Amino acid sequence: MSKTNPGRFFEDYAVGDVIEHAVPRTVSGGERAIYHALYPARHALYSSDEFARDCGLHEAPMDDLIAFHLVFGKTVPDISLNAVANLGYAEGRFIRPVFLGDTIRSASEVIGVKENSNGKTGVVWVRTTGTNQLGEDVLSYVRWVMVRKRDASSPAPTTVIPELADAVAAQDLLLHDDLNFDQYDFVQSGEPHRWADYAVGEKIDHVDRVTVEEVDHMLATRLWQNTAKVHFDTTARAGAPRLIYGGHVISLARALSFNGLANAQMILGINAGSHVAPLVAGDTVCAWSEVLDKAEIGRDGMAAIRLRLVAQKAEAEPLLLRNSDGKYADGVLLDFDYWALMPT
Repeated sequence: MSKTNPGRFFEDYAVGDVIEHAVPRTVSGGERAIYHALYPARHALYSSDEFARDCGLHEAPMDDLIAFHLVFGKTVPDISLNAVANLGYAEGRFIRPVFLGDTIRSASEVIGVKENSNGKTGVVWVRTTGTNQLGEDVLSYVRWVMVRKRDASSPAPTTVIPELADAVAAQDLLLHDDLNFDQYDFVQSGEPHRWADYAVGEKIDHVDRVTVEEVDHMLATRLWQNTAKVHFDTTARAGAPRLIYGGHVISLARALSFNGLANAQMILGINAGSHVAPLVAGDTVCAWSEVLDKAEIGRDGMAAIRLRLVAQKAEAEPLLLRNSDGKYADGVLLDFDYWALMPT
């Protein structure tokens, strides 16, 4: 009997399966330091203990996407080691902040399967939940991946496609009990723009650009203990360049969005997300956002803003998401729809 793990193939998933993922990870200041070295991340709530204390927290929490990457990375050996592509996200909620010293683990429930018409691959939907050392949920989201079959002749499972909400309802967004913006410092946050200053339909060009290096994405992917072969092994893609982890693109675009959205301090929910096209080392990335919605959340001094975050290659047409035929425009890399928290 082999003691090594070849990863799961499409035939190995059944709706209702719950998979407990190895290995728990205790969060240290190293995660924050490396994260801020990899991305131009500057949101004040995550950068300064003093700023966070002025907002009612005992210290600066970890960036929300650090928590996302930690939870996501643990799922890779069981969910996407043999994936062709990570297709999308939905129903993501950041339930409570992750702080230094927290130990994070994750588990996934299979909620859907569908074999593709080629008979060689299938799509698997999972709902993944990250928990801390107290057993408290910190994050939950759905994602779906295209996974290779071990044997193309094996019978197709009964198709189950889950019904997913188009967006997380504003009333279902969660905040830390102590969080408040009564002493919010707009000078230290970097911009004066409040929730009230943004209009639905407004587009914001984040101006700045970053050329991605091979070492950046490999370091990031190792940091999150993501073992997907396409990110490390050039033989996995028949000599083609290594694919950059999609989460690297999300974090890069979110960090770039600081220029124009410095006060979108916390990610509260992920409504939808698509990795539209692959990214490889040497590509230069820029980003823009569109305001999709705004919502009161029952807290004085703060409210939620729904944003579409688009990452694209620098040579793409600025602020263009889709062509007249409805297809994504050339150069679009990421279409990411999320709720963020802002002072009013």
